[in-house]
Amino acid sequence: MKNLVIAIDGYSSCGKSTTAKAVAATLHYAYLDTGAMYRGVTLFLLENNIAFDDMARIEHALRHDIHISFKRNSKTGRNELCLNDKIREDDIRQMRISNSVSEVSVIVQVRHAMVAQQQRMGRRRGVVMDGRDIGTTVFPDAEVKIFMTADVEVRARRRQEELAGKGEHVDLADIIENLRKRDHIDSTRAESPLRRASDAVLLDTTHITINEQVDFVLDKVSSALFAAYANKQLHG
Repeated sequence: MKNLVIAIDGYSSCGKSTTAKAVAATLHYAYLDTGAMYRGVTLFLLENNIAFDDMARIEHALRHDIHISFKRNSKTGRNELCLNDKIREDDIRQMRISNSVSEVSVIVQVRHAMVAQQQRMGRRRGVVMDGRDIGTTVFPDAEVKIFMTADVEVRARRRQEELAGKGEHVDLADIIENLRKRDHIDSTRAESPLRRASDAVLLDTTHITINEQVDFVLDKVSSALFAAYANKQLHG
């Protein structure tokens, strides 16, 4: 069976990561949360008091001090982000990181470094990646491209529940403001802006369950696999 690259892009809190993880598990593919990588860089910069406009220190950190990887948690089965060989998954999900990650993501040097690493990770194919520029920049030749969206208030409530589950209680209005700010920054940045690829299938998750989202993506994967098989039979 041909191994595919599945790119799932879209706005925050649309269910991208949860859906991508489930799809990867079903297909026995690798899963890569690219958004977590930018959160990891953001965490490092904040913890080391590196200003987001200090390009010299940021470039030095990217070359010498920031090492990002993923480690599978044997208890939960999740891939968790490691920053310099230390698991920091819970730390990168804090609201203070959410408030700054879009500002870090617009830094050209950061994007170039992360995209290069993501492309190396996905080179073997058989991978599901979620983010904001997977289908447009990281893997424009991905066989399956999904673009997720949802109503901002629905997204905010999902995010609020996620934070509450980790003991962090944030007002809904603050989360809505954060999401709108991130949407604007991500969609208007000069480098790899958030946008729907011309060949990406739109998936609005406002009124559907995670299981329905997963089934939707798997249906597109089946179609892509069938097309690849038919093409192989036709051209030998």
